Amino acid sequence: MKMQTDILILGGGIAALQAARRLSMRFEVHIITKADLTASSSYKAQGGIAAVIAASDHTSLHIQDTLTAGEYHHHEENVKSLVEYGSTAVRKLLKEGFPADHSLQGEISLGLEGAHSHHRIVHAGGDATGKNLVDYYVNALPKNVHIHTYEFAYELLLNGAGECCGVRVKTKAGEKTYFASYIILATGGAGALYEYTSNCPDSYGDGIALAYLAGAAITDMEFIQFHPSLLYVDRVHGLISEAVRGAGGKFIDEDGHAVMSGKHPLGDLAPRHITAYEMYKMRDQGKSVFIDITSVKNFNDQFPTIAKLCRNHGVNLSAGRIPIAPGSHFLMGGVIANSVGETTIPRLLAVGEVACTGVHGANRLASNSLLEGIVFGESLAVHLLKSGTAQSDFIPASASKKESFQPCLTKEDLQREMSAHVGIVRSEHSLSKMLSKLPSLTLHPDFSCKSREEIELAFMHITAALITNAALSRPESRGAHIRLDISEKKQDWEQRWIVFQEGIMKVRNDLYEHNQIKEHASPIL
Repeated sequence: MKMQTDILILGGGIAALQAARRLSMRFEVHIITKADLTASSSYKAQGGIAAVIAASDHTSLHIQDTLTAGEYHHHEENVKSLVEYGSTAVRKLLKEGFPADHSLQGEISLGLEGAHSHHRIVHAGGDATGKNLVDYYVNALPKNVHIHTYEFAYELLLNGAGECCGVRVKTKAGEKTYFASYIILATGGAGALYEYTSNCPDSYGDGIALAYLAGAAITDMEFIQFHPSLLYVDRVHGLISEAVRGAGGKFIDEDGHAVMSGKHPLGDLAPRHITAYEMYKMRDQGKSVFIDITSVKNFNDQFPTIAKLCRNHGVNLSAGRIPIAPGSHFLMGGVIANSVGETTIPRLLAVGEVACTGVHGANRLASNSLLEGIVFGESLAVHLLKSGTAQSDFIPASASKKESFQPCLTKEDLQREMSAHVGIVRSEHSLSKMLSKLPSLTLHPDFSCKSREEIELAFMHITAALITNAALSRPESRGAHIRLDISEKKQDWEQRWIVFQEGIMKVRNDLYEHNQIKEHASPIL
């Protein structure tokens, strides 16, 4: 089956929905998701939207907080756009009627989260901001936005001019090919490459693998953010939002001692890579860690989703302790895209967590993710509304000779190995060990006659290889990339981006620079 349209969006989170509702003013839009719209990190987001809307706050402070948390590994112009336009966009969203939480005095309730200098987090439904935002956008979609659920995209199609012109998908009924003037990747991150994650269980980095195989440039894959507090009862069951600590929660060990005491000036609200590392070290010593919620007022009312999650898994909240463990949470890297979503492949755009615009640096500031989807989903749409043109060539280029690509690990084994060797802490030894377990990457894998599950496993291996190669190639610790064997930041690695494209790994002086540092260019293993 074949279908042709104006805009095709892969993914159904905030970035996808924001782009779709604006693009629908001029274009016919089709959204493809491999599950339903509730199966996205956006929908699961307990945290809120970071935005400067209080009179006592200022965008310069939000910019500084973002840069500090991300260790200055940013594209600063894009950070400025994120924060300054974000303030305007969130004010507009509130004015349009988004049901944000208000205080008893009728003012917007602004929360505090890790590494923020001011209360600036807008919430909805207490700890259900993502769900409320997705529902709000879905209800606002017009009839010319069509949503196709349970369709799995497995190949991007390029025409003879090298432009992206379509995508092949697998459905329950068989295969389907979509052609469009523009293809937008909004597929989210890759948290499910790890054993413990706050992400959806099928968040495998599909969009990154798709883009890499099509020839797009990928960067910052070594920077994986681990959240310090996932509910842990025998195994991980979901996220305990940073907003709990913003409301007074504290990290404690099994003896009730404050874990973050003396570890960082911000204590329990230190940046995530710091708090996650401390939780990791405690658990590595065989100690259990908790969030002490005895100082949080009206916990059940403030955090109804978390309270229900805890009750469902037998946690007695009256005891004042929530058992936790760190787990993978957010990918700072992805497909290189500019502020309007353009990638290195014409007519292929990327937005949200799958994209890397340099706004998150080496460690994302809390609640900047929903903001990113709102801001860059909008700017992408505005760009196409002004400058978008119809594609005239929907004929895919002749396929290159396909090569065999056989994943080496089962899904569960890959998740365990990634957690053990490429997790919160890494070393040359552990990373080399992980690479030895992964197959050599090919640019032209043969997916004919492969099932969705087999292709997803292949995508997992491809994305895992990109992460592992990048982590091995950055010989320093910076932000969420923590090397046990090289604990310091290195000056000569400041503002350096490890980029993968067409089977080659390069180091660039700038996110958008096309001239690599020659001595750091090498084939990907």
